[in-house]
Amino acid sequence: MLGRASLLARNLVKSNVRFHSHGGIPGENLPMDIHNRYKLTALFILFVGSGLGAPFLVVRHQLLKK
Repeated sequence: MLGRASLLARNLVKSNVRFHSHGGIPGENLPMDIHNRYKLTALFILFVGSGLGAPFLVVRHQLLKK
């Protein structure tokens, strides 16, 4: 019985890869557009800047709180 479930899962994954692939075009499976380099740079700076700046903003908030 376990072999049947394994075979079914394998066929499901195989058909999913076969019919839902993106054709191997670089960047097509990314969640953002990489063709506009200025927009990509701005979004990257916002994403990384928010992650690096958040601890400093939290500490500043805690120090200013009375």
